[in-house]
Amino acid sequence: MTESFWLIPFIPGASAFVLAVFGRWLPKKWVSFQACVSVFASFVISVVAWLGLLKVDHESLPLVKTLFTWIASGSFSANLSLQLDPLSSVMALVVTGVGFLIHVYSVGYMGHDKGYTRYFAYLNLFTFAMLILVMASNIVLMFVGWEGVGLCSYLLIGFWFEKHSAASAGKKAFIVNRIGDAAFILGIFFLIVHVGTGEFRAINEAVHSGHLGAGLVTLIAILLFIGATGKSAQIPLYVWLPDAMEGPTPVSALIHAATMVTAGVYMVSRMNVLYTLSGEAAQIVAVVGALTAIYAATMALTQNDIKRVLAYSTISQIGYMFIGCGVGAYAAGMFHLYTHAFFKSLLFLAAGSVMHALSGELDMRKMGGLRKYLPLTYPTFLIGAIAIAGVPFLSGFFSKDAILTQAFAHGQYFVWALGIMGAVLTAFYMFRLIFLTFHGEERIEAEAKRHLHESPRVMTVPLVILAFFSVVAGYVGLPVVFGEKANLFNRFLEPVLEPAHEAHLGLGTEWTLILVSVAVAICGIYVAYVFYLKSPQMPHTLVRRFPGVYKLLYNKYYVDEAYDAIFVNPTVKGSEAVYTHFDLKVIDGTIDGTAEATGLAGRVLSLFQSGLVKDYALAMLLGVVIFLGYLLF
Repeated sequence: MTESFWLIPFIPGASAFVLAVFGRWLPKKWVSFQACVSVFASFVISVVAWLGLLKVDHESLPLVKTLFTWIASGSFSANLSLQLDPLSSVMALVVTGVGFLIHVYSVGYMGHDKGYTRYFAYLNLFTFAMLILVMASNIVLMFVGWEGVGLCSYLLIGFWFEKHSAASAGKKAFIVNRIGDAAFILGIFFLIVHVGTGEFRAINEAVHSGHLGAGLVTLIAILLFIGATGKSAQIPLYVWLPDAMEGPTPVSALIHAATMVTAGVYMVSRMNVLYTLSGEAAQIVAVVGALTAIYAATMALTQNDIKRVLAYSTISQIGYMFIGCGVGAYAAGMFHLYTHAFFKSLLFLAAGSVMHALSGELDMRKMGGLRKYLPLTYPTFLIGAIAIAGVPFLSGFFSKDAILTQAFAHGQYFVWALGIMGAVLTAFYMFRLIFLTFHGEERIEAEAKRHLHESPRVMTVPLVILAFFSVVAGYVGLPVVFGEKANLFNRFLEPVLEPAHEAHLGLGTEWTLILVSVAVAICGIYVAYVFYLKSPQMPHTLVRRFPGVYKLLYNKYYVDEAYDAIFVNPTVKGSEAVYTHFDLKVIDGTIDGTAEATGLAGRVLSLFQSGLVKDYALAMLLGVVIFLGYLLF
């Protein structure tokens, strides 16, 4: 079964094809069954492949399955080949495991949508593209998956394309990602030109052997990371992700937890030899991650849309992952990706359950007191919030602490300080969400309250499973204070991520950093309690005292407006000017003028084509007379 790992992406891919081509004739139950079972089958194979991988010697990794030669041009060739190693195995488990639960949840959430079959075809295609991305053995095939998830995000964010806002959000995600991908493909070209192939093993060997100069490696690493800032929504290309909330909520869970936004972190980890050699590129990764972590957290403080709070939370948490990768602790970054998949998908699906109960309501100002109405959604949502806040003994605590400890251990004190500040803000805004939504006075509109109910089991069972893993998933990566061999996650990734990059401090220092991390999480939760339960008038008092700061945060630093003014509007106006003055007048004028000249010539010539023999005889006679006159004179 381990040798069948190459089937993992193609099972949901085949399901997507069947649903896209034949779905209109399939009953809804069969659509649900096929879409979910295909992802579950991939998950089962992923588990079996992971178990088999535990028995494989490190020297034999990665396991590669070449299906056929895909591109052959001169001396360059690229295969359609997939690989299995610890890194791709972790990603396959996350994508298929969390993806399966999201598929099951979607059966209930999208049950009455008229685009039900189309939705599941897109969802299966999304899973297929992400699995191709993480299992490709070369960067050329990875780019196919990279663009595939970009396409699927466009299709799913704009799924309800009848709404202008959804269609615009889909276009925005697609265009912003193309900007990053332009740099990404340049990085691929540089690699192919200087290495001669896109195979990851060959790239690693070229870097280790010194075949690539340090300057070239830095250039390639930065270009690839620009692509990652688009896919993983980091500064400055993060602006598409908050608007992506226009798509169905399970799509948000899939994008944020298991697929698209994790692609950039995976890519940096996969290309870790480049970033290890280039200290400059690694530093850029760490600083951008740290700045994004705190920048996005500040914007989440004032948002009232429950899904947008979670969106800014994702941007911030991905920043933490890049901090880990940037300081050289790639395993810590991947560990946070792994734990984040559980609690972030849980949070989004629980938010979807709240929306389901309130007939689609998103504004937290119109909620409150929901915990007694949603006996399953509330505790699972609370577990997700505790996990992401970094409270001890839940998964988010272990992974976030690992990143912050590694940042401190590598001497990145500025990055560590930003991470600590982001942790305080994360705990605050997540419990602001909890208190506004589930506690305090009821602010529910009468119409929504009449239909208030807990979600069906097909939606709540995935919540319970994800809540369980949000608690226990972190115990595979215990800190070094529990023993040198306590971090099973790092040990599993050793063959790919070179554990020499992990730095360690004295036990006293490590315990101190852990206690600081715990203290800031508790501090953030307590302040949220004071603001929104104990003294709910305090936020209003602060808004009146600092209206400029509130307005700046509420309007997201006016970055969208600045981008519109600097890039979007000039581009649109320039395009309109080119269309009006060049396209219409020059191109269309030339083509239309040619057509009119041809028509005029036809009308003139038609005067000589009457169809009467006497007219033709007269014309011939005139011709003879003119010819004889010419000869005579």
